Amino acid sequence: MPDPAPRIPTTAGEGPMSYAIFQLARAHRARAAAMLREMDLHPGQELLLMHLLDRDGQTQSELLDSVGLDHSTVSKSLRRMQDAGLLIREPAEHDRRVMVVHLTDKGRAMRGPLADMWRTLEETSTQDLSAQEAEAFVRTAYAIADAINSRAVAGEETG
Repeated sequence: MPDPAPRIPTTAGEGPMSYAIFQLARAHRARAAAMLREMDLHPGQELLLMHLLDRDGQTQSELLDSVGLDHSTVSKSLRRMQDAGLLIREPAEHDRRVMVVHLTDKGRAMRGPLADMWRTLEETSTQDLSAQEAEAFVRTAYAIADAINSRAVAGEETG
């Protein structure tokens, strides 16, 4: 049976919530990565696929803005996904320097498996929570993300 109170390094004791978020993110990312490997995907590729499933034919820059990852990570992921036959990239008609990303039939067929994966991950993540606790967690998580992001933006403006 897992220890209900994991040992927290003394320095991390100055930020117990932050340490809990770190542990949660690490566990969630590891579980998601294992599920993605079963689908022959790398972490992050599912986000690109989901954005393309919502709106196919985006530019690489639009995808970059949507997923919030750095340019080299998105470029490498798109190259791998193209090699796997999930998408194609082609120059835009209006500007040959701009690359537009389109899903292939194989990429579009990922909608169901991705939805199943997220549903399973959600069920695993919330199995010990009531519906109210899960809803409160989502609200709290977004409030924390907003606070961190607004602090980062404020820091960039003053720095």
